[in-house]
Amino acid sequence: MRREITGFSNPLVKRVRSLREKKHRKREGLYLAEGLRILTEARECGFLPETLFHAGEENDLHPLARQLVEAVDTAGGEVIATNADILSKISGKDNPQTLVGVYPDRLTPLQELDRSESDIWIVAQSLRDPGNLGTILRTGDAVGAGGLILVDDCVDPFSVESVRASMGALFTQKIAHCRWEEFVNWLRVGEGVLIGTSLNTDQDYQQPVYKAPAFLLVGNEAQGLPEAYEQECDLLVKIPMMGKADSLNAAVATAVMAYEIRNQFRSRT
Repeated sequence: MRREITGFSNPLVKRVRSLREKKHRKREGLYLAEGLRILTEARECGFLPETLFHAGEENDLHPLARQLVEAVDTAGGEVIATNADILSKISGKDNPQTLVGVYPDRLTPLQELDRSESDIWIVAQSLRDPGNLGTILRTGDAVGAGGLILVDDCVDPFSVESVRASMGALFTQKIAHCRWEEFVNWLRVGEGVLIGTSLNTDQDYQQPVYKAPAFLLVGNEAQGLPEAYEQECDLLVKIPMMGKADSLNAAVATAVMAYEIRNQFRSRT
């Protein structure tokens, strides 16, 4: 269905704008994604928005945007023609993208993850920064990880900031969320090596021979991993620091570790 909305007081505009807040996302089971690149990535992964907002006349849209409009309409979704001011109100940006999509929450229950689908999985504990989360999703996509398992109280992967930072990787990676005890119980009933990054070890990250499936565990940006969590790891490794800083940003450390594991697996094939 296609229609036009130009009024700020429209109930749908107010409802969609509320999705910028976590409590409303949880209540609705919906979240926002913006921009031609991210929405096109989503479509290529088989995900279409339930509602698609676009600014301007349809004939003036980018060809890929017109394809997206047709796909949403054909699938029974709702296509809303509007203006930049309405999109700014929805997204909270002064210079909004010309496309905003409303998608259903796509968390995967931990028990439904198939660890045999990939030889690398990323696990993040108490991650707080949406930029780090988005970057970690991009790293997971780049190394062919099966997905991201969020442990304990983490930043919302479906916040507008996290979705933006993921640059579309949100749609290529499965995402699960659970408590630590639930994760450990799930991990230990099947194959999997838990690899923790920590300052509390002398083992260089390039020293071990990593085995699949590898579960790479990264801790909170400020605190790192709790001691009890480090003790649960099968391997605890450290990335050497040659300068004055004592550690890397969480997302950067994840990328360094993920590529070391991936390169080891590549060299053995």
